[in-house]
Amino acid sequence: MGLIKEFKEFALKGNVMDMAVGVVIGGAFGKIVSSLVADIIMPLIGALLGNVDFTKLAVTLRSEVVDAAGEVVKPGVYLTYGNFIQAAVDFLIIALCIFFVLKGINKMSKKKEEPAPEPAEPVVPEDIQLLREIRDELKKK
Repeated sequence: MGLIKEFKEFALKGNVMDMAVGVVIGGAFGKIVSSLVADIIMPLIGALLGNVDFTKLAVTLRSEVVDAAGEVVKPGVYLTYGNFIQAAVDFLIIALCIFFVLKGINKMSKKKEEPAPEPAEPVVPEDIQLLREIRDELKKK
């Protein structure tokens, strides 16, 4: 019974819930960026490079074997480096976005952490001031 209670406390803590929301939003953001790269950025780059389709860039390691009827007996083996290039661009854009978000968060948290200016002279309570005056008078005698 103690294990269930302990897990419930862990799962319902604010940090865990915040992290879960962050993971869900991050996953959705990743899908948006992947679509941006696959559907907009890479076709533009491909058009600039002479109508290159990055999803079809590959090196054939072993050709497929086809029988007389035209059926594939052994599938081919391909090194699809175009997909890798696309995934690398995905990563760079996501990393850049995360960098800017964290930079903004750090900038905002630094503003909150700035210490308040200290008073020029500390305020001395009246009873301490009175005791100091008595001490000074006794030293004079």
